[in-house]
Amino acid sequence: MGVPLRPGVSCPFTLLPAARALQVMGPTSRFQALRPRAPVTSPPGPDGMDGRRTAGEGGVSPTDPAWNAEPRIDRNTAPDMRFYVVRCLTPLAAALMLAHPALAQTWEREDMSFEKIDQRAKELVAQPYSAPNKEALPDWMKHLSYDQYRDIRFIPERALWAEGNLPFRAMLFHPGSQFREPVAVNEFTDTHLQRIRLSEAFFNYGPLVGQRGELPPDAGFAGLRIHAPLNRPDYFDELAVFQGASYWRALGKNQRYGISSRGIAVNTGAEAMTEEFPLFREFWLRKPTPEDKATMLFALLDGPSYTGAYGFIIQPGDDTVMTVRAVLYPRAAVKRLGLAPMSSMFWFGENSKQRFDDFRPEVHDSDGLSIQTGSGEKIWRPITNDSGHLEFSFFAMDKCAGFGLLQRDRRFAAYEDGEANYHQRPSLWIEPTSDWGSGKVMLMEIPTSNEHPDNTVAMWEPSHIPQPGERIEFTYKQHWTMAEDPAGSGGHVVATRTGLHDWQKEQRTIAVEFAGGALEKWEGEPPEAVVTAIGENAAKVKIQGLAVQPLPEGRWRVAFQIAPSAEGGKLADVGPQELRCCLKKGDDFLTETWAYRITP
Repeated sequence: MGVPLRPGVSCPFTLLPAARALQVMGPTSRFQALRPRAPVTSPPGPDGMDGRRTAGEGGVSPTDPAWNAEPRIDRNTAPDMRFYVVRCLTPLAAALMLAHPALAQTWEREDMSFEKIDQRAKELVAQPYSAPNKEALPDWMKHLSYDQYRDIRFIPERALWAEGNLPFRAMLFHPGSQFREPVAVNEFTDTHLQRIRLSEAFFNYGPLVGQRGELPPDAGFAGLRIHAPLNRPDYFDELAVFQGASYWRALGKNQRYGISSRGIAVNTGAEAMTEEFPLFREFWLRKPTPEDKATMLFALLDGPSYTGAYGFIIQPGDDTVMTVRAVLYPRAAVKRLGLAPMSSMFWFGENSKQRFDDFRPEVHDSDGLSIQTGSGEKIWRPITNDSGHLEFSFFAMDKCAGFGLLQRDRRFAAYEDGEANYHQRPSLWIEPTSDWGSGKVMLMEIPTSNEHPDNTVAMWEPSHIPQPGERIEFTYKQHWTMAEDPAGSGGHVVATRTGLHDWQKEQRTIAVEFAGGALEKWEGEPPEAVVTAIGENAAKVKIQGLAVQPLPEGRWRVAFQIAPSAEGGKLADVGPQELRCCLKKGDDFLTETWAYRITP
């Protein structure tokens, strides 16, 4: 179990001592995953050569003692993905000459570790916040249009680690346009570290860019992306993108970019407060070895109210799994702190009352919030975009076992979009791997009239918001998945539908469809449905006409109507309603709990 890192400091998390490894088993703004890339020299090895190693020569990977100095383990077994300290094990190596002189970088002998990034964050928080100078770039870079910026592409052959038979590659984003904050990028091995410098030789400047001027070598980059043979063995697909503030996105096999994640959310949706977007100021990328099944990087977070150290281990697959380790240092008190925040898009779905003039039946990256409490309760909250104003939902609990924004409907026919491919957008499931303490899952829904903005935010809000002088450390796994039910609910919601007829204007019909678990091979009498209204407006409505109906493909539908409880009452007067529904047999619950807010 974790131990406090400072005597007398109150913190809701179980904290990990720096000397011990974590064992794991293995925005409202949308940032486009543009397409650049980047290479550098191979690091010098003990013999002064280029640092390439064969499968039997060792090397550090996330399946090794990764984030601390413990005995190595077999890379070919299921990774236990540890955060580690890389030790200096070899003598000083000679400088390496590059094939392309413009790409020459300087290797320095230095061991790299998560603890060093942690120390940087600790030192940084003691200093006043200094925002990056967005005007430091040359005018030609600052004034690049969206299309001009997209016409600057990284040359794939010059990606980091393109040489040799390495399982991952890294490519970099050119600074400019809306991406003006400089991001420093470093590469490291067991024994050496090098800063990657901005160079024209990395990029292909298309005709839309036009005349360009000076390229400052110290300008840094706008972010990075990791590539791996995700969908087929002979092609390096995009695996993850880190670009813009502290945002990142990732892909599993046969997925398309959709939902975004970020380091922390600060004052998101907090009343009378301005939301902050801390930045990843610097990255350190671990050069992989040929045997690695996962790749690793560190990041330094900086913002007006927080600094932090982040470590990522990214394991590609049908589901890409990210192991995240984070340490935060408060610089100033905030009103709301969100951990493991994510942002997605929901325009309309099968549950929407308001329909838009669009040929597609549904348009969304995610259609609901899934929650699993520490006590085992599982909740499904369908996302809506009907109210026309900002909506908040809070789900309080003593312990969180998981949460995420999911895209459950995987049928192409649900979207009919052959370009956006919404049926292939990943769900993002968060699995805490340390004790986060008590708190609540927050869902924020922002009204939108199109599919362009990310208008849905979910995050964990701890009961205790750390104050300046405190240090918190927490860990979790991200599952970028196509699974309908990553919480393992068994019976789960697959659709929510609602309608109002002209001949029954004061009676709204709602239908909730369940599938999975014991429902798939159900025999005998229909399961029992439990439907209720809760909250301050619950007494204003009555539930009537309850029916449970079998559907094709093992689905079951619970249909009912809500109507004003007062004689002659109007639906317009009952206010927002919080509804709950599930299926059970005797004392056994067969499904997760459907939790829905609707203004009839």
